[in-house]
Order: sequence, then structure tokens, then C-alpha cells
Amino acid sequence: MGTGPSGTSAAATIAAQLANTCADLTPASERDVVGGRQARYVAAPGSATEAAALLATAAELGLTVVPRGSGSRLDWGAAPASCDLIVDTRRLDQVIEHAAGDLVVTVQAGVRLDDLADVLATAGQRLALDPPPAGNPGGIDARGGTAGGLIATGVAGPLRFRYGSPRDLLIGITVIRADGKITKSGGKVVKNVAGYDLGKLFTGSYGTLGLITEATFRLHPKPETSTWISIECTKPESAAETAALMADSPLVPAAIELDWSSAAAPISVSVLLEGDALSVEVRADRMIDLLSRRTRGLPSDHRKRSDGRSAHPPRTTSNGTKIRITFWAGQLLQVLGVIRVAAAEHGLDPAIRGSAGAGVLEVDVAASAPAAEVAQFVARLRAGFGGVGAVAGGPPSVASAVVLNAPAEVRDAVDFWGPVPALGLMRAVKDRFDPEHRMAPGRFAGGI
Repeated sequence: MGTGPSGTSAAATIAAQLANTCADLTPASERDVVGGRQARYVAAPGSATEAAALLATAAELGLTVVPRGSGSRLDWGAAPASCDLIVDTRRLDQVIEHAAGDLVVTVQAGVRLDDLADVLATAGQRLALDPPPAGNPGGIDARGGTAGGLIATGVAGPLRFRYGSPRDLLIGITVIRADGKITKSGGKVVKNVAGYDLGKLFTGSYGTLGLITEATFRLHPKPETSTWISIECTKPESAAETAALMADSPLVPAAIELDWSSAAAPISVSVLLEGDALSVEVRADRMIDLLSRRTRGLPSDHRKRSDGRSAHPPRTTSNGTKIRITFWAGQLLQVLGVIRVAAAEHGLDPAIRGSAGAGVLEVDVAASAPAAEVAQFVARLRAGFGGVGAVAGGPPSVASAVVLNAPAEVRDAVDFWGPVPALGLMRAVKDRFDPEHRMAPGRFAGGI
């Protein structure tokens, strides 16, 4: 857009047309940035109808659009190629229906997860997704993530071991396509399988397919109490063995977490047991006995009474590079080895934390690490995991490595997504939902 009279006039016309469909429209401020890309306008629709009209107008004007919830994970993913309009869901913040008897809740996309947890707790229930803090200082809302952001990033915390990720608990969704058309999938009962499952398609899509406005989730009872039991291991072999013992036990663990802060530090492996007080007490004693008999040394018993929200051992956050590693849980030892060898080759000593039992780890590299070394480290990880071979028709990959967030210098040097075997199919889906590629263009794999 130009800076002379004609440019000013065009900007005023665009703003006026957007304001006709959404009264809560403002010029973007310096905080309205996505992956380093400055937005031009921010709109906060108060209903799905208003949001649909807004996106239809944006389509007519040829504007690129990026959805935003709390902003806590807005820097995750590659930077968009452009960002004319941020659609903020802060006014879409209602719990539409809580069918406690059916263990189902329907919410608008802007509902804060902390607020939702408080509502569900009054009925002794919870949404069994516990994403750890994103640690994004640029987040717009300090109260935590939103339901829509949870789906868009596909994030989950320790409870994913037992309950899965957002795609597993999402049973209905309402979205607005790039052209302003409202589309729904699923329903309000757990067994409803009619229609195309848009929920799974939109989970982890980073806003590239459309705007999520409503979601229906399956719920679970809130446990009476919970207990964490941790054991420190000196070698990766014993850590992998311990995690496998925990996962294979008949004691119904809810989470299995690993924390390895540096190559020289011991590795902490923790298991979460939940339920009524008597059951947890008995199972905890049995778990301690199991670990004592099958591992070297006694576990350190870290018992934490919680309110049922799974007060897991804290995962620290940083402003460095965060890499998500996903793998078959049985390959934990091999994955840990690849990470440490690759890091040592490039003079790095990252922290490794995450859901070892579910096959999801996060690797945190210090912000001070040279960008070139971080980029080479990521490439070495992918080669070590076999990702390149899998794409080229070689043997299946052991794991995948996706960069979630990184400092500006690293962003310019690294491929966030890496090889994607199904890229052709993903492009076809993008073309179907967003033919003009205006929804968060470039944020997803392969520049989608």
C-alpha cells in the first residue's frame, strides 16, 4: 500500500468496508505480529455470523487473514507470507452448552482454557488436555490459551499418554472458510460419526484452512487426587527402561514424563497416577515397589496433591528454539541418542522434556546458540531420524522433528517443518478450502 494520497484513500476504503461487517476493528499495533510479520488490521467479531461476514469481505478485498486466540502460541510455525488482517477471537468466549450428563461441552473458540476448567470443575469434570505454558512474552492474554488455539496448534500436555491429543477429544467443530461460508462437522454426542471429520483436519492446521468458531469436546471425570512418582536415571538406557516399565504396568498411569536438562545432568522419569484417594495410594505403593525391584536404586517419591488438573512437574519455557520430536514410544532410547549426538556435533546442549510415554518430546535450544549451528542441528536430527529417506522411498523414519518456535535469526536459517511425505495431499486440501491461499499463507509445511 502506498504512502501518498491514493494509498491513504485505499487504506481508508479497506478499513471502512471491514468496519461495516465488524465494528470492533482497529489498526494493528506493534504487538500485532505473527512470526515477525506485522499485521495491518485487527478485527474481533462477536458472533459466528459477524465473523463470516468479515471473512467474506476480506475475500472480496483480497486480504490475507491470520486467526488469533490468546496469542500465547502465535509465533509457533513458520512466518506467514503476509498478514493483512488478524481475526481475534477474544469476543467469542462463551461456553455454549455443558451437557454434564453426557460428558460433553460446546464452546466458542475464544474461551480461555483456564476459565473452561473452572466451569467444568463445578460438575466434577475436565477437558483432559493440559498444554504446558507456551512461554510467549508476546501473548495477548495472560490467562492462557484458548479452545480454538488448542485445536489450531494441536498441542497437548502430559495427559496425552492416556487421553490423547485434541483430535482425539474433539467430536464437533464449526469453521468459517476463507470465502466466509460456515461449515459444521460432527455433533454433540460422542458416538456421532456422520459427515466428514473436519475436526481432525483442522487440528494442527495453524489457521491455514479457515477460522474455528466453535468446538465440542468429550469430557472426563475430574480425579479426586493425583500423585507423581519420579526416579532419576544416570543413563538413557535406564531412563528408557523405566519409561517402558511405567507404561507397561497394569497400574493405569495417566502420564509418563521425561526431563533431561543437559547432557551432564541425570534424567528424571515421572509417572502420574490419578483417581480416588485410596486407589491412588495403593497404586502408588505398587508402582514404587515395581520400580524398586526392576531398576537400580529406589525411586524418589514426589507426591503432589492436585485439584485434578494434573499438576505435572513443570516444563520450563524459554525464548530460544523449541523443537517437537514425535516418535513411536518404543524408540525412545534411539531418539534420545540421536538428539544428544547431533547436539554435541554442533556444540549444543539442549534440554529434552516431554511425554516419553506418548512419544512426544520437546527439545529446547538456548537463545544464545548460533543460528547456523541450530539450523544444522535440526537438519542432522532429521537425517538421523531417517526423515529424508522416508520421503525418498527409503526405510520408514524413526521420528520427525518440527521447529515450533525460534528467534528471528534462526527463523531465517531453518526449515520449520522439514520433509513431509503427504505434502501433495496437503496442498490439495489447502486448494479446496482456500483456493486463493489467503488464510495464514506460508505458515504450514511446504509453504502452505
